[in-house]
Amino acid sequence: MTVQFSPLIRSVGLGGVLVTFGDKATDGANRAAIAFRGAVDALGWPEVEESSSTLVSAFFRVDLAQHRFEVVRDKLATVLDGQDWSAARLPEGRALWTIPAVFGGTRAPQFDEAAEAAGLDPAAALADLTGTRLRVLTIGFAPGQPYLGTLGDAWDIPRQVGLSPNVPQGALVAAVRQICLFAKDTPTGWRHVGQSAFRCFRPKGFEPFPLAPGDEVQFADISATELARIEAHNADGSGGAVREELA
Repeated sequence: MTVQFSPLIRSVGLGGVLVTFGDKATDGANRAAIAFRGAVDALGWPEVEESSSTLVSAFFRVDLAQHRFEVVRDKLATVLDGQDWSAARLPEGRALWTIPAVFGGTRAPQFDEAAEAAGLDPAAALADLTGTRLRVLTIGFAPGQPYLGTLGDAWDIPRQVGLSPNVPQGALVAAVRQICLFAKDTPTGWRHVGQSAFRCFRPKGFEPFPLAPGDEVQFADISATELARIEAHNADGSGGAVREELA
């Protein structure tokens, strides 16, 4: 029997209010967090200074020294009532990004290991990683860095016991049915399955964070030679990605 998780509304000190839609990361809880955040943002409440979403929650920055928590809570509860947010339509303005990447070889040395952990042969693993349209679940850990999901059950693979000492910017790393696209070089316990030239953080660009929660990403398999060509002509940081508006 599945127990329905009722959304929780809680204060975060005096800095804001957190609305949580699940006690674990699921597609429904993430959809609810993104959709509810978008719905509240569209209302333009003056007390909400900014908002963000996580894997399962929506956060609204409100000065609770100036605005009573109970009042803000009741306003949020009114928006929550009467809708199944886990099935809600995602906000407008989202984009589909097709991002070229190399899978396996010296540029992504843990692809075969990850495929084996998922119980898949390399061809099936590649088909999964390039054939699944992934949602930007949340942005975090590093500026502009997306967590992407959700892959099929086979990809519910654990993190490594140890750390890879350094995985480069643009890497695709896999664990727990998600792909993380690295914004910078960093150690990780996730397995390095792909490599792109896409820059998630572009501090000098018009949009420093090109990806946003609710956007969708699909990876396109390319050769190491093609990736090197893209890297040599990547002043804008796009990494050869194509962006399309979603209806």
